[in-house]
Amino acid sequence: MAAREFALFDTPIGRCGIAWGPRGVAGVQLPEEAEAATRTRMLQRFPAACESDPPAGVQRAVDAIGTLLRGGAGDLSGIALDMEGVPAFHRRVYEVTRTIPPGATLSYGDVAARAGAPGAARAVGQALRRNPFAIVVPCHRVLAAGGKVGGFSADGGISTKLRMLSIEGAEVNGLAVGGGLGFDPRVAVAHVRASDAALARVIDAVGPFRMSLRRTPSLFGALAEAIVYQQLHGRAAATIFARLCALFPRGAEGLTAERLLRASDEQLRGAGLSRAKLLSLRDLARRVADGELPTLAEARRLEDDAIVERLTRVRGIGRWTVEMLLIFRLGRPDVLPVDDYGIRKGFALACRKRELPAPRDVAKRGLRWKPYRTVASWYLWRAAELAAGARRRPG
Repeated sequence: MAAREFALFDTPIGRCGIAWGPRGVAGVQLPEEAEAATRTRMLQRFPAACESDPPAGVQRAVDAIGTLLRGGAGDLSGIALDMEGVPAFHRRVYEVTRTIPPGATLSYGDVAARAGAPGAARAVGQALRRNPFAIVVPCHRVLAAGGKVGGFSADGGISTKLRMLSIEGAEVNGLAVGGGLGFDPRVAVAHVRASDAALARVIDAVGPFRMSLRRTPSLFGALAEAIVYQQLHGRAAATIFARLCALFPRGAEGLTAERLLRASDEQLRGAGLSRAKLLSLRDLARRVADGELPTLAEARRLEDDAIVERLTRVRGIGRWTVEMLLIFRLGRPDVLPVDDYGIRKGFALACRKRELPAPRDVAKRGLRWKPYRTVASWYLWRAAELAAGARRRPG
């Protein structure tokens, strides 16, 4: 692989490198401990290459890699790779590995079988350790037998592998990696702190970022629960949702669009649903059954705006409801619900304003916090809660 040029570029996991030549991308480098070390590593791998600006095709690859590492739907399938000098078996391994979608994993044995070499798991591991095209050939999605994470040759080793799996919302042994967040909380908090002195004060007052995702068996289940909870006290909503789930086998896991459509209005109203919420749930179930809405797996590959656009077609589901799903179910890194009262109250406290800000003012200030506005949102909520708790304390 003869790379003529290379460039370094920023991503949420650090400054990466990419090299290219006339045949396509010749290599991708994950971040070393510092930019200088990443550059040195690129020059070691591609000693004849000079540093320059990426041409349009390579820039598209850079943009797609950045999108993927922000938890978005970056499509790397069309990136041309320079495979000159790559052994034939390694090529087959890389081709199979490129078919693993974000959020999914295969074992070394699975990859070996799909590459036409069952039993060659060890050879697959060796090929992936020599993978020149990190991220584009997503070797981090390949695990050892039994769901063990296995090794990783990039700087940071297994922790880097887990970080990348976490960004993609992957599961290992049935558990979401890193809480399933689509970003590294340490990087995100550091960015928000550095971008805004007012938020830095809030972070100091609140303490560590402790947001975790709420698991759900399906997008339908998550949205059905959101509809039930709208405009109700938490305890009352939980009671009604539990009654609704009890109508079906296996409780919440058995709450499917098809089963809800088969239930009578009398059954659903008997669980405590209002007429308006019954109509909303019926509309949601019909759209899911007709294939109008994405599955949970499909939603994980869609951009935030696309999810908002598709889900707000459902009766009773507005932008705020979808934003809560993006934050607490999908772990998206850059969501700022500017219409939320708690966000606006926390903003007023953080910025020492006497009046609640207009949503547009929150949005404008929020540009500083990109691409981690979810973290800023969480801290603004906590700021509002701290202030409310202080007001309730006696004396």
